[in-house]
Amino acid sequence: MFGKYELNMKGTHLGEFEELILLMVGILDGDAYGISILQEIEEQTGRTVTVSTIHTALYRLEEKGFVSSYVGGASKERGGRSKRLYRITSDGRATLENARTLRDKLWNLMPKA
Repeated sequence: MFGKYELNMKGTHLGEFEELILLMVGILDGDAYGISILQEIEEQTGRTVTVSTIHTALYRLEEKGFVSSYVGGASKERGGRSKRLYRITSDGRATLENARTLRDKLWNLMPKA
């Protein structure tokens, strides 16, 4: 129906929350981990979320190939523990751009009030 902007292909569909998480990973540009994503969501949207829901979404996004993760260095602030950091992949960025294009196309079809 929407040609190259179809997002319902198996494994590539983004839910609203996944899209939000993927956007935050892109915004944080290499410094995205559970707590930093949580803080950014609360600051930018006023929405309250839990770290566990963020991690669940990150795991799904990584399975889909939209983010990649790596273990960062240990820090004193974390009691010597390291943290898993996330980066958006080129597929993730393309998926966000397609979602935005589709959404803009649909908004343009909305009758004016």
